[in-house]
Amino acid sequence: QVQLEESGGGLVQAGGSLRLSCAASGSIFSINAMAWYRQALGKQRELVAVIRTSGSTNYADAVKGRFTISRDNAKNTVSLQMNSLKPEDTAVYYCKADLITSGGVWSTSWGQGTQVTVSS
Repeated sequence: QVQLEESGGGLVQAGGSLRLSCAASGSIFSINAMAWYRQALGKQRELVAVIRTSGSTNYADAVKGRFTISRDNAKNTVSLQMNSLKPEDTAVYYCKADLITSGGVWSTSWGQGTQVTVSS
């Protein structure tokens, strides 16, 4: 059993900043990629940023230069620093981890989501 717990969402004015955090716990042997997705009301879930064990990253074009993803491999955590927030960044943000469980099984786990609301 693997759990991902997110924190850090909230309400912020346009131009402001928020930092999201996600901690993975449970029967984990190793984590490969960790990522943040978001889903706005009435839209499909979309990838925001991904970071691999090597530290390599990829970002959605809409957030490049404003968001930064980072991780602590020793603590199984991933963070998303969001700067210069815009109203269109309003969404539920989800953490995802691609991992190997203690039982040696590849698995994908999702967090429960955290709401980010950016007011204009």
